[in-house]
Amino acid sequence: MKIDIFSHIFPRSYFERMVDVIPDRDSVKRWMTIPVLYDLDARLRVMEQFPGYSQVLTLSMPPIEFVAKPDTSPELARLANDGMAAICKQHPEQFPGFVASLPMNNVPAALEEMKRAIEGLGARGVQVFTNVNGRALDDPEFFPIFERMTGYDLPVWMHPARPPRFADYPGEAKSKYEIWWAFGWPYETSAAMARMVFSGMFDKLPALKIITHHMGAMIPFFEGRVGLGWDQLGTRTSDEDYESLLKSLKRRPLDYFKMFYADTSLSGSFSATRCGLDFFGADHCLFGTDCPFDPEGGPQFIRETIAVIDRLEISERDREKIYSANAIELLRLSREALKA
Repeated sequence: MKIDIFSHIFPRSYFERMVDVIPDRDSVKRWMTIPVLYDLDARLRVMEQFPGYSQVLTLSMPPIEFVAKPDTSPELARLANDGMAAICKQHPEQFPGFVASLPMNNVPAALEEMKRAIEGLGARGVQVFTNVNGRALDDPEFFPIFERMTGYDLPVWMHPARPPRFADYPGEAKSKYEIWWAFGWPYETSAAMARMVFSGMFDKLPALKIITHHMGAMIPFFEGRVGLGWDQLGTRTSDEDYESLLKSLKRRPLDYFKMFYADTSLSGSFSATRCGLDFFGADHCLFGTDCPFDPEGGPQFIRETIAVIDRLEISERDREKIYSANAIELLRLSREALKA
């Protein structure tokens, strides 16, 4: 059994509405060339190639709060969540669950939609992005979102968001060569994780469960800087009292980073997967593919990620944890329904 916890979709009704209201029509250029994103039959044909394979659905980029203003984003969130819930109800074997999308530029509405999606539609968690139109996730306004999720004992999926306007150098107007995506997204994810750690979010919410996309981004590779490097927090800074902040934390910074969960969406890289697994451990790694954003429009990332996990020199029990057991436990999925 293989449960893909980070595959992306546009329910057709949501996709059609999003294209109508999105402020930057050029940003949908690539999506129009990937039928698996919005054509359910095309998706099912891809999935049939992989026996025992199922997907937990997450809404694709862009963030709803980028697409719509605060007065209209709640409507789009409802449309997305209703669409994903309907797909799961229609094809429960292929889609054992979905992740709710929230209108993060309208926190009261986001809390209402969280309640409706989880309690009414059966969502297995919520998805947020690494910033809310440029605002950090540790902004106090967003704290109720994470606090409420600990009450549900369900995870938060965190997806990177960083557009081309984030220039590579201060003297330029925008990023070149899609560096904003290739290197900017991993940085964005790592920065969001660090802000959660140093803002004390895990001290306030020790039961918080965050699933980071792309195997925790830069964090596993930079374990030394995260560990011994940040054990010296404040020694490089004179205008902030970071040394007192460090002493106020209940754990080493490194220990907080190991509290995150990570998916295997690494475009089929064996060495990066091995690095992430060494850092987070098998109990905190989950099978994810980033379907359908590969050059083949769907099957390649699934095929390559499976090949990588099958190559890992780990116990079969750990392989089972990554493929399905961790997802079943974390998302509280029904084993009986999955066997049906």
